[in-house]
Amino acid sequence: SEMSHEDFKPKHRIIGRTSVWTVFVLSVMYAFVTFLGFLSLKSSQDPIGEPFFTIMEILIILISPVMVISMVIVYVYSSTELKLYSFIAVIFMICMAVISSGVHFVVLTVGHKIEAIGLSGFPLFFSFKWPSVVYALDILAWDWFFALSMLFAAPVFKVGKLEKIVRILMIISGVLCLIGLIGVPLGNMQIRNIGIIGYGVVAPIVFLLLSKVFKLHSIADSDKAKS
Repeated sequence: SEMSHEDFKPKHRIIGRTSVWTVFVLSVMYAFVTFLGFLSLKSSQDPIGEPFFTIMEILIILISPVMVISMVIVYVYSSTELKLYSFIAVIFMICMAVISSGVHFVVLTVGHKIEAIGLSGFPLFFSFKWPSVVYALDILAWDWFFALSMLFAAPVFKVGKLEKIVRILMIISGVLCLIGLIGVPLGNMQIRNIGIIGYGVVAPIVFLLLSKVFKLHSIADSDKAKS
């Protein structure tokens, strides 16, 4: 059976496809820069240095609001009976974006300056080495709020093979992020890295497929118009 997407207009399709493609491209760029950063390390225990770290921070700040726009389009795309789920997904994505953008903007703009003056307790507040305040907030943003956003958006996609694949991948992404949270009480960031797979590997594929979902909707509209 077909779902009704009466609120999804051509302008929404354009914004939607642009935003999800932007998320995908920026995510690929982030992964590539991260890979180069790891290659530059003399030891796997060392933090990623410059210029890779700054580029990564900028990319995350750029990705977060575009993810919010993408989820708003998912809300518009969703059928009337499922808009409650997608609306909740938008709220959680906004929470993720606000926390993540705030964390990375602070680290990018004042983190190095505070480190340079040798402030006591700097690693406890501003480093991405566990435990630290910014690290905990980043985990809250991505392993909790991003996960919830994916899980609440998943029910929107239920018609057709492609939508069902999107739904399954959204659930996988959300569940992996939630599993990553287990590493926090255990103090084991290797477990937490499972969450990174959820939002850093699976989620970009989700956003790429959303572009195809929105495109297929436009084709379906064209076919209906001709008939």
